[in-house]
Amino acid sequence: MSQSVVIMEETGKNCTQAADELARQVSPQTMIRQSEPLAQRTTLRVGGPADLYIEPASEADLASVLDFCRRRNLPFFVLGRGSNLLVKDGGFRGVVICLAQPCFSRIEVLGQRLRCGAGARLKSVAVEARRHGLAGLEFLEGIPGTVGGALRMNAGAMGGETFDIVESVKLMSWEGVLQEKPASELKAAYRSCPALKRFIALSAVLRGEPGPRELVEQQMREFSRLRWKSQPAAPSAGCMFKNPPSIPAGKLVDELGLKGARVGGAVVSSEHGNFIVNDGTATARDVLELVELIQQRARAERGIELETEVEILGDA
Repeated sequence: MSQSVVIMEETGKNCTQAADELARQVSPQTMIRQSEPLAQRTTLRVGGPADLYIEPASEADLASVLDFCRRRNLPFFVLGRGSNLLVKDGGFRGVVICLAQPCFSRIEVLGQRLRCGAGARLKSVAVEARRHGLAGLEFLEGIPGTVGGALRMNAGAMGGETFDIVESVKLMSWEGVLQEKPASELKAAYRSCPALKRFIALSAVLRGEPGPRELVEQQMREFSRLRWKSQPAAPSAGCMFKNPPSIPAGKLVDELGLKGARVGGAVVSSEHGNFIVNDGTATARDVLELVELIQQRARAERGIELETEVEILGDA
């Protein structure tokens, strides 16, 4: 029997049985839901359901969930705020894990450093740094994600990248083993951190530097102004494409005359060519067809292979 058939039997026909079995292995505080719609948990607002959606209440419960997935040969995906993510219309045949409970969302200030849980929102981290007069984290304010997602994607904005300010990361392997690694060992790259493909980030120590609170606040306001001046307010997944070496992706899309291009309810933003927005009626298929149209034009007219920055998940 193929792996895909096993997965369908375990999380399709026997989804309730699987959920009941898992509930017996974790604490009552861990949330377990079946057929959870993922569109409402992503910033693009498209996509089908996850067979099982789980919010572990502790590191021990997370380890139990990973053990459950391993024993049943179930695929899993760790979800943050759902930015930088496109879930296909068929949803995800497996387990979606979200580190949204309080034990994974704490922000603790330690002098010039902050220990931030993977579930902490980046805006909350920037605000807490400002409150304690710590500079260097202002760029996080405008990234609509969590610490865990930012680590996995080495998210960036306003000229800064996540790993510019990371000292160490607490990790859990897929086998449930805990360890802490210095940032230098994780070898982050542009919009990726390959080491985190086999680990789940639980928290990170971020480094700030003393700065007058009013100047930190002024920088955050300026970043916010620039962001809203150049980026759409409509639902999106953030920048859809990685910047190729020769030209920013948004500028390329603009030069190709594709601002305003539409497939169904998916539209290339008029504010920024690297954003595809949802007019409220889009499906994941609409978005993917528009992505393919842009890639084909970039290839045909400029010889440029545009690579998606947004992670694509699930079944068509």
